Amino acid sequence: MATQDPLLQSYQLKHLTLRNRIMSTAHEPAYSEDGMPKERYRLYHQEKAKGGMAMTMIGGSSIISPDSPEAFGNLHVYKDEIVPWFRELSDACHQEDTAVMCQITHLGRRTSWSQDDWLPVLAPSPVREPAHRAFPKQAEDWDLARITRDYAAAAARCQAGGLDGVEIEAYGHFMDAFWSPATNHRDDDYGGSLENRLRFTFAVIDAIRKEVGAAYILGLRLVVDEDWDKGLSREEGLEIAQRLVGSGQVDFLNVIRGHIDSDESLSHVIPNMGARSSPHLDFTGEVRAATRFPVFHAARINDVATARHAVAEGKLDMVGMTRAHLADPHITRKIMAGREEEIRPCVGAGYCIDRIYEGRSAYCIHNPATGREATIPQEVQRGPGPAKKVVVVGGGPAGLEAARVSAARGHEVVLFEAASEPGGQVRLTAQLQRRREIIGIVDWRVERCADLGVTLKTSSYAEAADVLAESPDIVIVATGGLPNTGFLEAGEDLVVTSWDVLAGDSKAAQEILLFDDNGAHPGMMAAESLACAGATLEYVTPERSVAPEIGGTNSPIYLKAFSECGVKITLTERLTAVRRDGNRLAATLFNEYSKTSQERLVDQVVVEHGTLPLDELYFELKPDSVNQGAVDYDALITMQPQALAANPDGSYQLFRVGDAVSSRNIHAAIYDSLRLCLTF
Repeated sequence: MATQDPLLQSYQLKHLTLRNRIMSTAHEPAYSEDGMPKERYRLYHQEKAKGGMAMTMIGGSSIISPDSPEAFGNLHVYKDEIVPWFRELSDACHQEDTAVMCQITHLGRRTSWSQDDWLPVLAPSPVREPAHRAFPKQAEDWDLARITRDYAAAAARCQAGGLDGVEIEAYGHFMDAFWSPATNHRDDDYGGSLENRLRFTFAVIDAIRKEVGAAYILGLRLVVDEDWDKGLSREEGLEIAQRLVGSGQVDFLNVIRGHIDSDESLSHVIPNMGARSSPHLDFTGEVRAATRFPVFHAARINDVATARHAVAEGKLDMVGMTRAHLADPHITRKIMAGREEEIRPCVGAGYCIDRIYEGRSAYCIHNPATGREATIPQEVQRGPGPAKKVVVVGGGPAGLEAARVSAARGHEVVLFEAASEPGGQVRLTAQLQRRREIIGIVDWRVERCADLGVTLKTSSYAEAADVLAESPDIVIVATGGLPNTGFLEAGEDLVVTSWDVLAGDSKAAQEILLFDDNGAHPGMMAAESLACAGATLEYVTPERSVAPEIGGTNSPIYLKAFSECGVKITLTERLTAVRRDGNRLAATLFNEYSKTSQERLVDQVVVEHGTLPLDELYFELKPDSVNQGAVDYDALITMQPQALAANPDGSYQLFRVGDAVSSRNIHAAIYDSLRLCLTF
């Protein structure tokens, strides 16, 4: 029964009764405007509240001082004007019986001085953080005094805004930098002994308590083990946790393990696909057992079974399913309704977190509604008009989404897929073992299409006659693309593509040059696969960095493979031609800076240059369509019906989506189909 589900048990946190054990931990999706949590920010958290979670933690790394400038859209809790925005958000979530807290921090060295007010970056000691690259000033006594006051004032603003509590961020930031031997080299009252290293922390906590009172909820998201030979040890971390508990001043601990000063280290704290599930959960259980105190935790707990296990086994009290709620904000509601199989899975792609660290808004790789709540619903509703016949050609992510949404709107849908199984390039990606979870994007849509009565015709290479035989009202061409090798001046017939490598259609040679002019996952996956198979590989790109389309939490695992397998990396060189040289291949590389060319003699050349649309069917169907294939972009953007009628005598509307339009990514393909088909 639902009431026996560990995840659905209520939890008493001080005076606050949380309706279940599921929460979203603090993160910054970069939905703020001018540092304020305005409509977009509110709607994002309100949707999760509607989805049934007990508590949402807003404002990841919300900044409490002007000399802690935002790194990626952080909320400005040092400004009084934030209070009414807090009030609006908290009221909206409280109406859904969901608690709201805010995380506050001074970023310390984890930001840049060259923005906002151009104030010096601060740290306990002048130790540079590789990730953000700033050389910090060593904090003085007057810095510590004013920052302490700023913490207290920020907490008071959260309280005035109706939030249920405050969480202090203490991993990789200013406060916990005092704790760690790696970042605290001081010889004054704030360095050396553990008591000294905690002096600033307790000064801040005391100041907050004086400002908000003893009843207000206050906790810390803290590192308890930096997992680093020169950092905070497990033993000292546990001692810090126990001292915090013993102070009687805090109400919960939100446990983190690891350090985040570089991309490589961050990728272990926020692990993506390929990492084991919940890698720090057992450690969190040790902290809870040692402290006998309310403990929260989140790190790759992206499925209900793992979350349920975490609570049932007493590893934690509140389980953070943060990225999972980007994929599906209605997880809890679906558990309560006995519809767990309908939960859209988090596949661990890290698209959301990588976008954040690149200074862009967070989006789920396969749920475009998240972050766009003002215009796109999370649950597709049946349309008001009469049912139509919709024919979709192509069963990749764009085609499957078009079929799913159209069927959910109440239309009769037929989907043609040339391959024996749907999935397109996603199925190709899943061939790399550590990225196999990505197939969840396909599996979830196939299951939903089956539930909705979509007719799926696999192994069916649809031609125009096949489409027209269905007497369609709407045709959606989602045939994707094929690898683009036409950029070469000569030797196009001599190269193989990343697709050939990933599909296993091309056997790896001994000495290989891989040219990547896409800078995304396909080229890097092919390179990793070849190098790990034992090839001598040179990775060549015209970019000034490796794979600029892959973010900070995904790139480390590729670079680790490159390092371990001896891949040679060559930047700023463009492959222009390939020719035969005996039984080998001569690859010509051009450097646009020196305006010189050179040749590499290799056994095989692999290229990744995106795709070109597979659009013959589209152009064959275009003349007899009502709209001549045209899309009213104004209507598309504003979610209005497509009403263009260049050919009133046409018998169907025609659209194309995804890579059948141009080479992009999974999110773009799914977003194409979702917002188009919601208007039918």
